[in-house]
Amino acid sequence: MLDGSRITKKSEWACRRAEIKAQIEEYESGPKPAVSKDDVTGDFSGNKLTVGVNEGSKSVSFSIDINRPAGAPSAPIPLLISLYGFGSVTLDASVFSQNGVATALFNNNDMGAQGGGGTRGTGIFYDLYGKDHPASSMIAWAWGISRIIDALEKTPSANIDPRRIAVTGCSRDGKGALTAGAFDERIVLTIPQESGAGGSASWRVSQAAKDAGENVQTLSHAAGEQPWFRESFGSTFGNKVTTLPFDHHMVMGLVAPRALLVVDNRIDWLGIDSTFTAGSIAHAIWEGLGVPDRMAYSQLGGHEHCQFPAQQRAILEAYVKKFLVGGGTDDTNLLESDGAKADLSRWMTWTPPNLQ
Repeated sequence: MLDGSRITKKSEWACRRAEIKAQIEEYESGPKPAVSKDDVTGDFSGNKLTVGVNEGSKSVSFSIDINRPAGAPSAPIPLLISLYGFGSVTLDASVFSQNGVATALFNNNDMGAQGGGGTRGTGIFYDLYGKDHPASSMIAWAWGISRIIDALEKTPSANIDPRRIAVTGCSRDGKGALTAGAFDERIVLTIPQESGAGGSASWRVSQAAKDAGENVQTLSHAAGEQPWFRESFGSTFGNKVTTLPFDHHMVMGLVAPRALLVVDNRIDWLGIDSTFTAGSIAHAIWEGLGVPDRMAYSQLGGHEHCQFPAQQRAILEAYVKKFLVGGGTDDTNLLESDGAKADLSRWMTWTPPNLQ
């Protein structure tokens, strides 16, 4: 699945990374507009951060509440931003509060609606750029998170360290969390949970599983469900996923060499084998970069969608301590599945290079 052995140097990976990002924007996500920090404002009052963005004669604003854990120092501390348009935030909150991490809920639906195909072009992002802007709702969400970071960099009174930002979300919001982490290198820890099609699943592997009779979401279905992708994505690639010049192991790879923890469930629709396969191949990118401990994939079944089982708490806390708070020493190099199979002889016919 998309040969990665041609790359031999870290400098070549940087160039390839830029190419992959451009391909994703062109074919799947739509473009993420760049914004000058001079056009972003931040105001912090109480526990509310208000973000303002100017674009020509237009301007928009939105706010998030930042909750500091009890006993947190007044000095800048890390922040977890949770997308919650799906209606739930499910990671174990105690992992963050007990480790001195602030939390904020980001209503991504307000930034870019996901109420069916008819809501394309609706939300704060499109109020600024126009309802016909080709960016998908997930790019709109990622754009909003980037503006939060911009505002935090300009608002020291918030007492948040903008160099220690994590992002998470579950289900459709997990797709958005991965997109945010892939498209902003200031995010040091990305935690997509049960993100499925358009997230941690592989378009190619899911389609092959569907063709073999499995009940798994495919590109053609996901592209028509919500405006998560650019409008042309489904019509162009829905029936020919093998012509797509990238797959989602490469989307995950855009996070490298920063930290990525993929949390998955054993649910057919999400792609049990597809997500484990994509996660296993993505891990090879971190291996090639010499930092395999910065990427983990953990799949565990036996619980409802977007519930967080206690058995996954240890790997979550290990990632929070090592990559968000700093100073953690537990092993974070993990690839574990709940009976899922990664047929790498079929999908990964290349050997990860040792990048120099």
